[in-house]
Amino acid sequence: MILLGLNIDHCATVRQARYRSVAPGAEPAVEPDPVALALQAERAGADGITIHLREDRRHIIDADVDRVRREIGTRMNLEMACTDEMAAIAKRLNPDSVCLVPENRAEITTEGGLDVVGQRDRVASIIDSMGEVGVTVSLFIDPDEPQIALAAELGAPWVELHTGSWANAYYVAEQRAVEFNRLVRGANQAHAAGLIVNAGHGINYTNVTEIRTLPHLHECNIGHSIISRALFVGIDDAVGEMKTLLNA
Repeated sequence: MILLGLNIDHCATVRQARYRSVAPGAEPAVEPDPVALALQAERAGADGITIHLREDRRHIIDADVDRVRREIGTRMNLEMACTDEMAAIAKRLNPDSVCLVPENRAEITTEGGLDVVGQRDRVASIIDSMGEVGVTVSLFIDPDEPQIALAAELGAPWVELHTGSWANAYYVAEQRAVEFNRLVRGANQAHAAGLIVNAGHGINYTNVTEIRTLPHLHECNIGHSIISRALFVGIDDAVGEMKTLLNA
């Protein structure tokens, strides 16, 4: 079975669009509450909850992270930049896993994979730091041979292959085939190196029928598409439908 990790960032995006200046816990209660969404999504079948605490706190804020850690019953996956601040937060929270991602304040959402080769020492330091407290580390990387090889060498047990280039090319047949073949090669290389293979970015209710055929796929982390579908059908049906499509 391919697992579904639900990224709740964009529920928080909607909240912050109206209540950015309101202190967490203030009355009247602000909405929508991403933690309440996470709890309902778990009941609907989500296998884990992913949140990205950005340095600029543009959507998820510190209070959300603390509440998610206290209240959810499934796995908490904390996406984070390779900074000392985020490493300290992760060590305090002790999430089930962290996913190291690149972070650019000008981007709308995370674009491109982490440059493990270019930041070798920094990434190695974070992996070692998380290992000290028993937190599993995943690296969000492009399906490129040097990045995958170094991920295995540094001892990160998981990789999350960045599927954005493939998703962006989905309706251009020749380019789509090239990008999917890159993902297949990357998944096979990662598996051969003993890495758990996850995938994420740009996966939706249409293209999931292809990404689920990726060899050795363990989990997909999906956020925007599920949150968008939930506006029309509710989070229960949105999660249930995606789970069904992942494991048709």
